[in-house]
Amino acid sequence: MSDIPFAAADDLGLRAVRLFVAVAEARHFGRAAAGLHVSQPYLSQQIRALEQRLGARLLDRSPRGTSLTEAGEVFLPRARALLRSAVQAEAAARAAAAPSRITVGHTRHIDVEAAVRELRRLHPDAEVHVVDLSWNEPREALLERRVDAAVARFPLTTDALDVTVLYDEPRELLVPLDHRLAGKESAALSDIADEPLPKLPDPAWNAFWRIDPRPDGSHAPDGPAIEVLEDKLELIAAGQAVAIVAAGFRGIRPDLTTIPLPDIEPSHVVLATRTGDRNRLVEAFRKCARRSLTGPPLPGSSPEAPPTS
Repeated sequence: MSDIPFAAADDLGLRAVRLFVAVAEARHFGRAAAGLHVSQPYLSQQIRALEQRLGARLLDRSPRGTSLTEAGEVFLPRARALLRSAVQAEAAARAAAAPSRITVGHTRHIDVEAAVRELRRLHPDAEVHVVDLSWNEPREALLERRVDAAVARFPLTTDALDVTVLYDEPRELLVPLDHRLAGKESAALSDIADEPLPKLPDPAWNAFWRIDPRPDGSHAPDGPAIEVLEDKLELIAAGQAVAIVAAGFRGIRPDLTTIPLPDIEPSHVVLATRTGDRNRLVEAFRKCARRSLTGPPLPGSSPEAPPTS
């Protein structure tokens, strides 16, 4: 039996909770109603009914907008968690009932098409979806069941995940075309000892992709803080920074070029899935990925023929 009293669980409707979260985030009943495509009177009625069920006022209205009461501040993170749990429960039920579908996520400039194509060939009745993920999104997308498999680059927090290394990918220096190192066959960290590198909001990524600290104990010079790839590219193109990137970023923009960094550890491209996932297509995709995803061709190499089985 459930530990949650039936009457309490029944009274706290998910729709009302979802409406409350929308108003709390918009800080305005009118904007929230417009975003939800419902009328403002209906929204107000639902929020009042929720407050009556809880026995507490959650929101205060004023001419300047809507603010959370102390009870609302306490309830909001729990309401968000409740909605996330509902989404995860629905996704888990769907996966268990219909394991003929899989969503594969991948971060920028990692090509998963060969593995997806092979999976579709081996399982023609399967429903296979492919989605793009931000650099810091794979673990969250997996645990929230937005994707069933994610192909991404390390560093990656692996708690509650099964991780398979697919291939190593050399790291290279990304610079504008007019940079003093552009066109060189290779570069070393000493060549960019004084060059600023953009900072990400993730300490593990900063340590790996900025090589910070350096082998001699020195720290990488700080460039501007960024959150998205496009900002990094604009900074480099403007000559305000350089960056260390994976070889898969080679040719990313015509105004930028890469220079090999042969003396540093390569990055690792991995396949991550949820620990204990029973979807048969997850294991099938893992096998396809191991066979088909071997990394971008290196300079001077000739592509191998794709596997036939």
